[in-house]
Amino acid sequence: MKNICKTIIGMLVIIILITYSNIAIAVSQTDINNQQNQKEQNNEKINEIKDKEEEVKELKDKTQSEVEKLNSQITEYQGQISQLEGQINEANTKIKEAEDKIAKAEENYKEQQDMLEQRMVAVYESGETSYLDVLLSSEGITDFISNYYLVSEVTQYDLDLLEGIQKQKEEIEVAKQELETSKQSLTSAKAEKEGISSRLKTAKAEKDKYISELSAEEKKLQEQIKQLQEDNVAIDKKIQKMQAQIEEARKKAEEEEKNKGQNNTQNNGKPSSGGTSSVGFIKPVNSYVTTGMYYSTGSYHGAVDFGTEGINGSPIFAVADGIVVTSENLGNRSYGNYIIIYHPSCNLYTLYAHGQNGSRLVSAGQTVKQGQQIMSVGSTGNSSGPHLHFEVRTSPGYYSNRVNPNNYLPK
Repeated sequence: MKNICKTIIGMLVIIILITYSNIAIAVSQTDINNQQNQKEQNNEKINEIKDKEEEVKELKDKTQSEVEKLNSQITEYQGQISQLEGQINEANTKIKEAEDKIAKAEENYKEQQDMLEQRMVAVYESGETSYLDVLLSSEGITDFISNYYLVSEVTQYDLDLLEGIQKQKEEIEVAKQELETSKQSLTSAKAEKEGISSRLKTAKAEKDKYISELSAEEKKLQEQIKQLQEDNVAIDKKIQKMQAQIEEARKKAEEEEKNKGQNNTQNNGKPSSGGTSSVGFIKPVNSYVTTGMYYSTGSYHGAVDFGTEGINGSPIFAVADGIVVTSENLGNRSYGNYIIIYHPSCNLYTLYAHGQNGSRLVSAGQTVKQGQQIMSVGSTGNSSGPHLHFEVRTSPGYYSNRVNPNNYLPK
């Protein structure tokens, strides 16, 4: 009796260990899938950010080229402004010289005019001698002509001197006016170029600010890429750790299963015939395949159907030990009532669909044994009649991982 109790307790312990090992494997595989999905999302974000970074860099380079062009234009205009300033300064110097010459001419004119007036006043006030007296006092015709010539020369000299001074003054004033006009033109040109230079400097300042903003955005994008890459490194480490845990749990489960020394294929309500396949699967129902991987139309099915007459309500069995990953009812859509089981011994997933409403006997996370009834055949979801839709999927168990079930079922 004691030996029987010890045997039972030992078997229970082994079953519990296997169960927890299998649960750990299923959960870890799901976690790995989640981590891989996160890594793929990170890579998509990295690619998007790199594209944006390239756009920012191109825009920054283009703006930098525009700034360099503006710098060249500003330098050119500054040179022209400096040249105009030199010309204006030169014009101011010449204008000052002309003003000085005009003032000197005016002063000479006034001095000569004053001397002439003083001479005439002096002659008038003396009352004794005049130009006429000089002529009349001549002793002869020769003396008269000589005195007449002398008087004429003195008078003409005074008149020519005054006229020359006046003409020189007028010429200097004309030159001064031309210089003033030239100075105004130079000043206007300088003001115009200073205005252009100022606008160029403003445009350059705005583009410098834009370049600074682009540089900040570029730096921010680079930091985002760096962070995502670091996240991916961390994810890779997590995946490696999880894969190591899965491998360790699988080896432990296989060893415990081997040590258990029991034949798990004994008849416990499972199909009465058919045996097991190379991977250890049994048939999911006591029937045969009526539809293969392709429909009669040639379109891809991705599964096999068991749909013989009288199959409605027949029990559906787990083809091998495993962990229930999904047990759901999609109503009138797709699979209807369906169950997905993960089998750690071969790292495969099996899917059972279109079960009767209310016939699902297992739930997600539950451990099932080979040959255990999990549901009954029905016609829920997208189904034209009672049958079992059966799929086999490789890891990680996605829809795209479907393979031909005939390669894993007993012949």
